[in-house]
Amino acid sequence: MKKVFIDGSAGTTGLRIYERLSARKDLEIVTLPEAYRKDAQARKEALNSVDVAFLCLPDDAAREAVSMIETPSVTVIDASTAHRTLPEWAYGFPELSAAFEEKLLNSNRIAVPGCHASGFIALVYPLIEAGILEKTALLTCHSVTGYSGGGKKMIAEYEAAERNPLLDAPRQYALTQQHKHLKEMKAITGLDGEPIFCPIVSDFYSGMAVTVPLFKSQLAGGSAEDIKKLYREKYQGEIVRYVENVDENGFLSGKALYAKDGMQIGVAGNDERILLLAAYDNLGKGASGAAIECMNLKIGANRKEGLLL
Repeated sequence: MKKVFIDGSAGTTGLRIYERLSARKDLEIVTLPEAYRKDAQARKEALNSVDVAFLCLPDDAAREAVSMIETPSVTVIDASTAHRTLPEWAYGFPELSAAFEEKLLNSNRIAVPGCHASGFIALVYPLIEAGILEKTALLTCHSVTGYSGGGKKMIAEYEAAERNPLLDAPRQYALTQQHKHLKEMKAITGLDGEPIFCPIVSDFYSGMAVTVPLFKSQLAGGSAEDIKKLYREKYQGEIVRYVENVDENGFLSGKALYAKDGMQIGVAGNDERILLLAAYDNLGKGASGAAIECMNLKIGANRKEGLLL
């Protein structure tokens, strides 16, 4: 039986991980009494006593937690932004390639992909890998997310009995083009530059729909059908899967995979104007589900164990 500790178990990502793991018989979850949840010594002892430590913390706190770990055998799975582009850390999206999965299996430092970044990278990385897109491509990404991605403060704002009426409509944010996921979107795909990124938060708890639009003239080679064939061959698993029709009657909902841990990849548009589409849950494959998949692979469990697909 493997022992796990969730540092930051009171946040949205940590709570979802605990919920998914609590029913499992192959794991022992180490917990701290509420009074010691933020006690540095208690956290350090817990972090060093387990096989797998999940970090569901702000960036600086995640870095601090890593510095506390002195036991070499502890596998760290970090859901923060802190370590995602560091070469010594494995990037926790094994479906991207055999090399990504091999690095994850051979590392005890794993960074969970960002929620918005997960869809963008799933769509763009294969195209660059196959030479369909050049690294110099200038791209745009639109992403609709549920409000849980904003953490406790945003959840409280949306769920307040009396709230700002502006929250009734979708809201675009990160208007300065400085979103924290841009760095990994560039680094993991291999793009020379960051995309124009337009994230939108809307009035539903969780879910995500990511779109990358392309003109055919942007492709280095191939067509929409070639992209479909590429995705069809790459994404055949039960967690990340290409589907012929990711929409429903011409609509793609941000809640298409609400509360699920998988991701659906699709292609729409036409031969001249192509839409690359990814549907998933920002707390599923966009956070907690991805973290659990990484843990399953590391401990030798079925990668789907404990996931809702």
